[in-house]
Amino acid sequence: MNAQFKARLKAGDPLIGIIQSLGCPEVTEIVALSGFDWVFIDLEHSALDVGPAMRLLQVCPPHCPGIVRVPAVDEAWTKRLLDSGASGIIFPLVNSAEQAARAVALCRYPPAGTRGVGISRAQGYGLKFKEYIDTANREMVVILQIEHHEAVRNIEQIVKVPGIDALFIGPYDLSGSLGKIGQVDDAQVQEQIEKVRLTAQAAGVPLGIFTADPASVPGLIDKGYTLVALGIDTLFLSRTLAGALAGIKNNPIRR
Repeated sequence: MNAQFKARLKAGDPLIGIIQSLGCPEVTEIVALSGFDWVFIDLEHSALDVGPAMRLLQVCPPHCPGIVRVPAVDEAWTKRLLDSGASGIIFPLVNSAEQAARAVALCRYPPAGTRGVGISRAQGYGLKFKEYIDTANREMVVILQIEHHEAVRNIEQIVKVPGIDALFIGPYDLSGSLGKIGQVDDAQVQEQIEKVRLTAQAAGVPLGIFTADPASVPGLIDKGYTLVALGIDTLFLSRTLAGALAGIKNNPIRR
């Protein structure tokens, strides 16, 4: 866990992360060394499983914790990733207050929640069991993704659920739910995003969002987005490689 990350999140500090979908610990290390504040380890839209995800968590330094997106609001997935040492969980496609409450409960030990108690990496393989149990409910970060028009319709009820540490807007899935896949700048999509932003800010709930455009980040922070996922590891790699190669091919070396 990482109490400092949660404190910074609550304080409204800008926290810039990157989505990692490759099961390569060296990528995680490079992300941390590059100065990112957190790693968004993705088990929803990648081939990663619990074992490879734990290898990534093992190399996350204190200043750049691993927050894991599970495939669904699911007890088994959540329990296994928490026990693997995740500093927080991102739950995708949370569309109602009931789903939000269940997500929070899955991340809390009884009596505050329903998380199962086991011996695993998170508890230092048993060596730090009591220390972990005593602080886990307080320090674990719970982030809910708002990425469907149904969630936007229910947003006033969702933000009232106790234990939510942040909301995270998924603009691409939200656009898809409106029949406008990828049209994140469409007026209707932006109207839905703005409703979530204003509701979260009125409720004092930290807000995050995904963007693939580094130039957009200052504007997002000005609007109150403090938890930003800046692109995806594979997207950075493909764009950088394609850009480098294009520069060479457009300016062939003369022999």
